[in-house]
Amino acid sequence: MFETSRLSHAFLGSLFVLCVAGSCVRGQADSRHLVSPELLRQVGLEIVWDNELPIRKAEKLKKLQIVGKRVYALSSRNYLMSLDRKTGKNVFSKYAAPVGQPVAEPVLYEDELISVLGNRLVEMSERTGEKLRVVQLEYGITCPPARNKQFLYLSGVDRRLHVLKESNRVQVFEVAADNNSMINSIIAADDFVVFGTDAGNVIRMQPDKPVRLWQFDAAGGIAGRLVLDGASLFFASRDTNVYRVGLENGKLAWKYQVAGIPKKAPRVTKAVVYQYIRKKGVTAIDKRRGVLLWTVPDGLELLAEAKGKAYVMTENKTLVVMDNATAKRQYSIPFEQVSRYACNTVDSKIYVGDDRGRIACIQAIERK
Repeated sequence: MFETSRLSHAFLGSLFVLCVAGSCVRGQADSRHLVSPELLRQVGLEIVWDNELPIRKAEKLKKLQIVGKRVYALSSRNYLMSLDRKTGKNVFSKYAAPVGQPVAEPVLYEDELISVLGNRLVEMSERTGEKLRVVQLEYGITCPPARNKQFLYLSGVDRRLHVLKESNRVQVFEVAADNNSMINSIIAADDFVVFGTDAGNVIRMQPDKPVRLWQFDAAGGIAGRLVLDGASLFFASRDTNVYRVGLENGKLAWKYQVAGIPKKAPRVTKAVVYQYIRKKGVTAIDKRRGVLLWTVPDGLELLAEAKGKAYVMTENKTLVVMDNATAKRQYSIPFEQVSRYACNTVDSKIYVGDDRGRIACIQAIERK
């Protein structure tokens, strides 16, 4: 059911404190904004757009996610809003699932969104949100699905990777790890499939038949998803290491030991790999060499990266800006009203929001 009429635009508000090289500047920001435009300008940032979503008093903004060209906002009552990343304008709005039912992050393939709701596989249009196909499954799903032109790959609670023909959703074969471990991440392309397990196995197989090409074994289970970047796979393991292995041969390029057990996947950009560890912060690792660049001890998430600068959200609701070249903190500014945020490794824009459904897109000011 669509409810696009719930969406309206509004301005956003906050109190600001700017800290640069140990000094702080305090002032009263324009209360219309989630983050002060004046404070942002002082550190070379600007608001691209801001928006107020139709969040009712009894509900809150629960998640912000970036998928393809859209920002997806999900409320606590499973009201899903798709926004254009460039303009913040509403693309579609609808209830994604009944209240209380878990809603996983959708997977984008071409112009279709694929998501799992309970034991149902749901495909809908990225442009309109219209349901294109719904398939009832006989098993539960443990991680987001993956697709290529011919097949759909689903990880079942039965510890099997189920391979379905894309055209008719009929299963053609299934595979499992030798140790029968749970599959918790899948990457698919037309010429390969890679999956990871909760026992630390990373396995590449042929996309159209149950033939294993290589296997890499970490000492602990894969945390979060596998990340494909170019010809390399990056992943975190519960053995306290972040790994980079070759896609073609599964050979180890490097591993870096972090300060605790990862629960999330690494964030991978052009030159840096960022890893969050609970109560230890965000650590930046040189992507090519696998060595430490810096750590923000109270960091929670990489929001974006621009021109060698990393924008990190912290536990005390502060935006910390790190220089990756010098490994030094450049400045920090308060994001006191920000309670929701998305990790963006695609471009340099920052997407933040609050419980009430106020969202802002922020970017570095282009110098002419």
